[in-house]
Amino acid sequence: MRKVLTLSALWMIPVVCHAQAFEAWIGGGASHLTNTDIGTIDGINRINLQNGWRLNFALGLNTWRYFGHEIFYSYNRTDWQISGTSYGSAVHEGGYNFLAYAIPEGKARIRPFATGGVEFGNFAYPGYSATSGGGSTEFGFNYGAGIKIRIAEIIGIRFDYRRHNLGKPFGFPDQSGRLGQNEYSVGIGVML
Repeated sequence: MRKVLTLSALWMIPVVCHAQAFEAWIGGGASHLTNTDIGTIDGINRINLQNGWRLNFALGLNTWRYFGHEIFYSYNRTDWQISGTSYGSAVHEGGYNFLAYAIPEGKARIRPFATGGVEFGNFAYPGYSATSGGGSTEFGFNYGAGIKIRIAEIIGIRFDYRRHNLGKPFGFPDQSGRLGQNEYSVGIGVML
């Protein structure tokens, strides 16, 4: 019985591995925030996060003709607006996304896709980095769509829109709701 199971498993390897394609991406874009009030420090002055820019890194594996997986990291630059004064800050995001393609792997240079996944966001206090400590990690999800275009044998470009939904950081008094983020990005990558 063991030999039959082993041979069956070995026989399935080419079926599973056939459509696998590796991708590595770097890109950037704009980060537009919604529901940006994250509370108050002193009971009077409200803290609002401001729109900013982002730098994205993603590694992808297309494991079936119409489906793929990505892990990603994004560095987001934002400002805390308190009583008309801005203080620079950063949000580090990472997570996993599942991708569903409209066109199968290898059939066309242009592949539209829909995506959704889970993520975390590490919010840093103004003037601090992620390694300084004192940040706040919140969890959430994202969904969106995009298009990947193969422009050379192994080089591609991509355009993404994603809607992120994260918890609000630091547990400041008078917080309500969740932080929304619209990501508009473009990237270049290696498509093997």
